[in-house]
Amino acid sequence: MKALFLHAREIDVIPREKALEISDQSPEKIHMENALIVFLAFERGDQEEFLDQLLNDVLEHLPRIKANHVLLYPYVHLTSNPESPVRSKTLLEKAYQLFQKRVPTFKAPFGWYKEFKIHVYGHPLSELSREYKKGKEIISQSLKQEEELKSEFYIFDGELHPIEEYDFSKYPNLKKLADYETKKSRAYESEPVHIELMKRLELVDYEPASDSGNLRYYPKGRLIKKIIENSVTHYCIESGAHEVETPIMYDFAHPSLEKYLNRFPARQYTIHSDQRMFFLRFAACFGQFLIAHDVPLSYKQLPVKLYELTRYSFRREQSGELMGLKRLRAFTMPDMHTLVRDFDQAREEFLKQLETSRKIMEEYELYSHIEIAFRAQKDFFQEHIEWYRELQRIVGKPFLLELFDKRYAYFITKFEFNFIDSKEKAAALSTVQIDVENAHTYDITYVDEDGKKKRPLILHASLSGAVERVMFALLEKEGMKIKKGEKGRFPFFLSPIQVRIIPVSQEYMEKAHEIWSLLKDVARVDLDDRDETLSKKIREAQQEWVPYIVVIGEKEVKEGTLSVTIRETGEKKTYSLEQLKEELKSKQKHFEELNMPYLLSKRVKFR
Repeated sequence: MKALFLHAREIDVIPREKALEISDQSPEKIHMENALIVFLAFERGDQEEFLDQLLNDVLEHLPRIKANHVLLYPYVHLTSNPESPVRSKTLLEKAYQLFQKRVPTFKAPFGWYKEFKIHVYGHPLSELSREYKKGKEIISQSLKQEEELKSEFYIFDGELHPIEEYDFSKYPNLKKLADYETKKSRAYESEPVHIELMKRLELVDYEPASDSGNLRYYPKGRLIKKIIENSVTHYCIESGAHEVETPIMYDFAHPSLEKYLNRFPARQYTIHSDQRMFFLRFAACFGQFLIAHDVPLSYKQLPVKLYELTRYSFRREQSGELMGLKRLRAFTMPDMHTLVRDFDQAREEFLKQLETSRKIMEEYELYSHIEIAFRAQKDFFQEHIEWYRELQRIVGKPFLLELFDKRYAYFITKFEFNFIDSKEKAAALSTVQIDVENAHTYDITYVDEDGKKKRPLILHASLSGAVERVMFALLEKEGMKIKKGEKGRFPFFLSPIQVRIIPVSQEYMEKAHEIWSLLKDVARVDLDDRDETLSKKIREAQQEWVPYIVVIGEKEVKEGTLSVTIRETGEKKTYSLEQLKEELKSKQKHFEELNMPYLLSKRVKFR
């Protein structure tokens, strides 16, 4: 959006002839004196937020020039990239309404050829130009409303308890979650423990050549990430979802997207292409909703689920809040949307997805470290309090409840599984939300049994939360254990290297290769063939958190056994090959092959 400010001693505007079918009706001649004339040209992708910025600039400028009223004058000739006439008219009308609340304002007719005569003052501030696009961060109305929101927080254990009156002695982490939500202190004074671990274990690192909050993944980190991605995808497909893929960028000017942008509390990345402005998606919502809009649906098919693993979603988080794997600007989000017939079906699906989220967190060995938050519009909670009591019984412990009078986003209720990190700050993982707006916004319908088109409700679900957040929680949990003197480890199925074979000397290398070939189909197995001492090889395997370390020497070759050290228990056990294979099979889930050379001598050190 471009603007030209002229301080006019006087101006006359005379409408002469209609130029557009959507022009204003029967405009009258305008005469103004000592006025600030704001010539406006709207450009493709302009957002309503620019109007707030324009108003602020005008309100700052008026006292300087001692003008007492404003004329908004649509003037497309200021730009070579004009917005459509329909949307330009809409934006002009919104600007007019916004300005009228703060300053006497008039509006030149839209869509007319006009004659105007203007006498502009000659002082230094009489002519100014402004551009509202590049360098201006676009912030959704929802994010602004969320920042201004005054919520009521309770602990719910079947009954409501104001948090200041609740006895947290048995639930210290729930107290930390309540403090985090009410005090809203997001910035870190020092690094959480997972950052040192993600680097030391050669998983993830910062990428100095990219924007902040965009990371590089080394093979072990990529492998853990891939397993998490595939495990969540498995549960979504198993639940009946249709897997789709959608673009990572969308047009700001699309009418449905513009409305949704202002109902989602997130900051966006923007890019310019072909004289249009696009934003990088912050979720798979819009792509899936646009698909749902085009699909004929029957009540017999509901619930219908669409799923995409977005690699990547983008949110331009504030730099002071970026921290390791917890809060990023580019992240991987397993995103599923469930179209349901009514609130009864919504509650049923909500419950199923809550249970699946719990199952996933238990699989990652995180659920015992999870604190739960529910958020709801107050009248919805009061109407469905028995349902919330049922949910509380299912999760098996009290949870934090946020009640708000006015919806600042599209959802009427949601739950979040929160992990409390080493710095006593919370990070949301699994979440499911009941959306009551977007079927209208995107014109999504289904045909009911009476033959009439109706709007579904939509459940937004990320059954694990962002994949990077899961990795953050895994590392934070182990980092806190290490500080207590315990050993760090990953769940077996997530360990990049599950078994390491270490020959005592080169003499036993052939046997080590044989064992590797017999185990590689049931686990991720590598072989330390380097010319190093046995003690160094074992020490480095321990430093890499390898769950099973198999040593091959004279005794093992003679007896046909395997000497195995198990990290989880610290035990040293003797196995036959078949016994070890069966134990590895029993622990395996969502198996992925090794994504690096199996011989350590062929590997690169990334740090």
